[in-house]
Amino acid sequence: MKTFFIAPGKECSHAWELMPAVLLDSATEEENTWLIAHVAKCASCGAEFAQQNRLRQALALPSAVKLDPNAGLQRLLGRLDAPEHHTAPARTPAAHRSGSWTVRALAAAALVQAIGLGVMGFKLASPAPSHDYRTLSSATTLPVPEGAIRVLPDAKMTVADWDRLLHTQQLQVVGGPNDLGAYTVVPAALQPPAQPQQTVQQLRATPGIRLAEIVSAP
Repeated sequence: MKTFFIAPGKECSHAWELMPAVLLDSATEEENTWLIAHVAKCASCGAEFAQQNRLRQALALPSAVKLDPNAGLQRLLGRLDAPEHHTAPARTPAAHRSGSWTVRALAAAALVQAIGLGVMGFKLASPAPSHDYRTLSSATTLPVPEGAIRVLPDAKMTVADWDRLLHTQQLQVVGGPNDLGAYTVVPAALQPPAQPQQTVQQLRATPGIRLAEIVSAP
């Protein structure tokens, strides 16, 4: 079996790095075996591993269960500080103080990460808001003139080409552009009933026009 080297004094920090992978079943068999053996003989790492396991189980709770992340963080930091309050000597070595703050920072980061994963999971599990499908000719709050046509020109179409097209088809703009960039146009003069459909066909065949459709029947 392949082994990995861990520098003396780095066992606990390496155990902290492996805990999320082991709990998520993404660690190798060797890493899993090493971590289980380490937490069995290291009380502080064993307590942390149990805490992270409880956090993982909490993420699996139903979304209706409300969690208090601040209370959980305070309890975790309180347990980390408790040994210092009861057994702290008169003079604490600098290395011990540095290690304590490192443990606190790692604990806070682990809890924040777990809470973030829980929130993300809740959002993914929640049903997305429904949006009604609308076409360019969907009904709007304002009345549309009879025989109106919805036209969507290409973004590269120049104003001169657009004006020339309106003049050629004898159309005038009465609305737009909407959110999609489409305009509502109507005949500039009275036309026979079949003319709007013919105009739509001509518009669709015009370069630079992406879409043309009748908004209301003539």
